[in-house]
Amino acid sequence: MGAITAAMVKELRELTGAGMMDSKKALAAVEGDMEKAIEFLREKGLAGAQKKASRIAAEGMVAVLVSEDGKKGVAVEVNAETDFVAKNEKFRTYVGEVAQQALNTDATDLEGFLAEPWTADPSLTVKEELSSMISVIGEKLDIRRFRQLKEENGFVESYVHAGGKIGVLLAVETDVVNDAVKEMAKNVAMQVAALKPLYTSDAEVDADYLEKEREILAAQIKNDPKMANKPEKVIEGAVQGRLQKELKEICLLDQVYVKAEDGKQNVASYVASVAKANQAHITIKTFVRYETGEGLEHKSENFAEEVAKQMQG
Repeated sequence: MGAITAAMVKELRELTGAGMMDSKKALAAVEGDMEKAIEFLREKGLAGAQKKASRIAAEGMVAVLVSEDGKKGVAVEVNAETDFVAKNEKFRTYVGEVAQQALNTDATDLEGFLAEPWTADPSLTVKEELSSMISVIGEKLDIRRFRQLKEENGFVESYVHAGGKIGVLLAVETDVVNDAVKEMAKNVAMQVAALKPLYTSDAEVDADYLEKEREILAAQIKNDPKMANKPEKVIEGAVQGRLQKELKEICLLDQVYVKAEDGKQNVASYVASVAKANQAHITIKTFVRYETGEGLEHKSENFAEEVAKQMQG
């Protein structure tokens, strides 16, 4: 894949938390393939798991909005260059308008959404209104992503953390909608915000993902001096044990419920207890979790230098 550049080494270090020389060796071993280099480092026990793989760095905010009947919700992320603008009331009002448009859009992707007429002024497209806001605010803005969630046989719950740093939507199928069930949904949405699950249940986990994780965990265990010369059966048991532990961390319903008094009850048991108490049939169908700047590189700012340049210029 060509020469290993300093930029590639820097990127791998940021993605994995591994040292410079280890990152360089990993890239050389896999001929510059970034994904294989991450796997290489994980197998050697030199990198963290997937949790470390995306840096939270860009500014902006996530907005979530639910329809009046509670059957549909949307989450949107709009980015800005600085935290100063992200807290600006004009920017936050604009993000709310984008969320309103996204709640009612029929567009299935960002390209289609940006091309449709802006509801407040149909003479402009969503993209043209974005350009107009960039001119007004004086900073690059970007509508990064949106996703709708619908639940006809229940409701959609929403939760926003830290004024828009994290936004969550939760689809709940239920035949009873009362204060207790709504409170349960809010608690589970807060769980999603706090513990960052990747899946609703282990039934959603892709078979290829599981196979790849087994390979990585097996390599980690075999590289552990304490496991040297252990029978294959013991290694297989260790792999399965670690995989089950990992699934309990990344699958919402298997996670330990954060408000559990005994510190042991999982989310599935908590939902079941609320269902029983309210004589309801409740299923947590799916969720959306957006975190501002997830996976984006942060623009390095030196305001002293910037002011000095402006004074000179």
